[in-house]
Amino acid sequence: MAWLVWVVLAGLLGLAELHTVTLVLGMLAVAALPAALVAALGASPAAQVAIFAASSVLLLGVARPIARRHRHTPVELRTGTAALVGRQGIAVTAVDDRSGQVRIGGEVWSARLYAPGRAARVGATVDILAIDGATALVLPLPEDELEAQ
Repeated sequence: MAWLVWVVLAGLLGLAELHTVTLVLGMLAVAALPAALVAALGASPAAQVAIFAASSVLLLGVARPIARRHRHTPVELRTGTAALVGRQGIAVTAVDDRSGQVRIGGEVWSARLYAPGRAARVGATVDILAIDGATALVLPLPEDELEAQ
């Protein structure tokens, strides 16, 4: 019956991982499965905990760093709104902290400043820092930076 406890624990940890982006609870969920296997084979509770601990250390110490490195999609492979982040646009209307419009590629997006500050004038080049729904959050480039390009 101890194996069932480990399987339920793995399921609960897996469900909890769905609400985080840390990968830690997912790794612990996977580590609970070998413990369930040795429990089903009749191992002592101390052996079950030892297997869980060893599996956790192995996954968190080895697999997690590898998974974290591969989690970030290269810019060239991004699609949808994620592909817009990091690009530059041109202000079609003045952009302040409440409203505005920018042209990104061939499309006009509603926009607002990423952080309160200097508004972007019409024709100004802006960096796209994030997309919030259908609104681009932008930061105007300083004038001296534009002249250097």
